[in-house]
Amino acid sequence: MYPVILIDAIVLKVRSGTVANRPVYVAVGISVEGIREVLGLWVGPTGGEGAKQWMNMLTDLRNRGILDACIVRCDGPKGLPDAIVATWPQATVQTCVVHLVRNSLRYASKAHWSAITRQLKAVYGAPTLEAAETAFEEFADAWQGKYPAMVAMWRRSWPEFIPSSTPSGCGWSRLMSR
Repeated sequence: MYPVILIDAIVLKVRSGTVANRPVYVAVGISVEGIREVLGLWVGPTGGEGAKQWMNMLTDLRNRGILDACIVRCDGPKGLPDAIVATWPQATVQTCVVHLVRNSLRYASKAHWSAITRQLKAVYGAPTLEAAETAFEEFADAWQGKYPAMVAMWRRSWPEFIPSSTPSGCGWSRLMSR
């Protein structure tokens, strides 16, 4: 069992007769001892990352013996959180902070990147949920007028960025006490 599984995809140029951009799906498990292990790499079809391929990859992991996960961290493309919950019903899906920050900067002028990332660090580095919520409201107040889509993206992502419940059924309290 891996209490935490990190999943992501990277698009690489792959030669198979011709050169084409293909997603390579990656899964890394973090053991109870904190050791990271590559669980698998899968080359997907051309056309970009998709929920159907993620479901195939997650099913393969389950079939190879990974029967449960406490937290699965991902970038959250459409359909991926549903595929995770279908594979591991008791897992908590958490959106990766690196992807959220990177996506935030897509909405903003480069001149504001430093100020935005500084304020976001106060959100994701907060010691408590209440402190994170306060820091987020300060961030939202500062940027809502200039970048409403960026603030809206964070509001949509908040439930999976800060999961409201602790994972159950996978020995979470036992894992946290080590």
